[in-house]
Amino acid sequence: MADPFGFLKYARKENPYRPVGERITDWHELQVPLSTQERQEQASRCMNCGIPFCHTGTFYGGKRAVSGCPNDNLIPEWNDLVYQGRFKAAFERLARTNPLPEMTGRVCPAPCEKSCTEALNGSGVTIHDNERFIIDTAFENGWVKESGLPAERTDFKVAIVGSGPAGLSAAWRLNQLGHQVTVFERSDRFGGLLMYGIPNMKLDKEIVQRRIDLMAELGIEFVANTEVGRDISAEELQAKYDRVIIAAGASVPRDLKVPGRELNGVKFAVDYLTEATKDVLKHGKQATSRKLEGKHVVVIGGGDTGNDCIGSAIRQGAASVKQLEITPQLPQSRTANNPWPEYPMINRIGYGQEEALTVFENEQLTYYSTSTTAFIGAERGQLIGLETVQVDQNFQPIAGTEQVIKADLVLLAMGFLGPEKSLLDRFGVSEIYDDYTTNNERVLVAGDAKRGPSLVIWGIREGRLAAEKVDESLRALTYQV
Repeated sequence: MADPFGFLKYARKENPYRPVGERITDWHELQVPLSTQERQEQASRCMNCGIPFCHTGTFYGGKRAVSGCPNDNLIPEWNDLVYQGRFKAAFERLARTNPLPEMTGRVCPAPCEKSCTEALNGSGVTIHDNERFIIDTAFENGWVKESGLPAERTDFKVAIVGSGPAGLSAAWRLNQLGHQVTVFERSDRFGGLLMYGIPNMKLDKEIVQRRIDLMAELGIEFVANTEVGRDISAEELQAKYDRVIIAAGASVPRDLKVPGRELNGVKFAVDYLTEATKDVLKHGKQATSRKLEGKHVVVIGGGDTGNDCIGSAIRQGAASVKQLEITPQLPQSRTANNPWPEYPMINRIGYGQEEALTVFENEQLTYYSTSTTAFIGAERGQLIGLETVQVDQNFQPIAGTEQVIKADLVLLAMGFLGPEKSLLDRFGVSEIYDDYTTNNERVLVAGDAKRGPSLVIWGIREGRLAAEKVDESLRALTYQV
């Protein structure tokens, strides 16, 4: 595939980030795409390795992590097609498995690149950025709409609860297969975490809305501000639709039950990111709100969500930002028990952390092996600080390491526990099987609602496969008649 010697001719070159001093003044996208020629050069680095590890997801660590693409994207094939300049063919190959590549091409951590054969002794192919190039080119040329048109229409109707990655993926695939699809979303906008859980500079909301608008144009119905159990009943959905897919995500955040949790100024990260995105949607990408000016912000938790909170707080004018992680700092390079092609568990500096280290250059940003023991409040219930202690490898407090950190806002970015059980209960779902079916034969579950909090690409995969399972069961009914 591609040029067998491309990786020797060209060094790895990612879409560069805009300079820190420029990007923290707005909410525009972080990255600047390479030229078409440069992108073809990067695609040529796919080295005809013979046995690619990039395009097949392989579990390790007791199924806690995956090496390669869990969506089985046909990566070497579309890299070769980009190299050849056959961009439409590359899109057609990409769209066989990924209905939403404009999302993963921006926010996926790219386990495919880490398991790339070239990454064994080099730096891997820029698969993530190549994917973005393909889908952006496809939208520019109208190929995406063509790919979403069904060959024929059936009389079957399917309801999807939730409009995040799994819900949108399922809706797109079901519509391709000819079924009538309605997506129900309890929020005021569609996209789930793609809309409100990821800030605009990482995933522009115009990109999300573009996909939703196209889906509506292709015949998919979207119903906002509608919650099952409040605005519509589970019984009504099951009576009106032939199948229901629950793709409502793992929306229960992990809390921190320590003294002072009730203070004004302690928030879940997802609530803060939602508010920040609503500000951008209201005031525009150029207007950076200064609502945190003079405020000291502490983010508890790492990962992408914690990084996004840091970047957002900086754009809102925070006087300082600090991050607490209960785990120790990861090593700078792979350890012997974390070999290629596993995802490298090493220390990384995210875009938000890079911004904080630049803006607050003389201040400590991340406190590792640190646990919060209490929140401190003023007389009227406003947060003014938090008490911390360092912990050992068993997360037990180390005497004498207590510290007080000043804070006007604490953001809890400690991940999610799973789906809201009450939603599953309303549909009588007590068992969820590996093939997305449940003990209720009319209801399927996909995405984070099924597997727990995970990557966008997992939601896309599960939404697609759940849709195909629905199609299989509905067409079986036709054959029985």
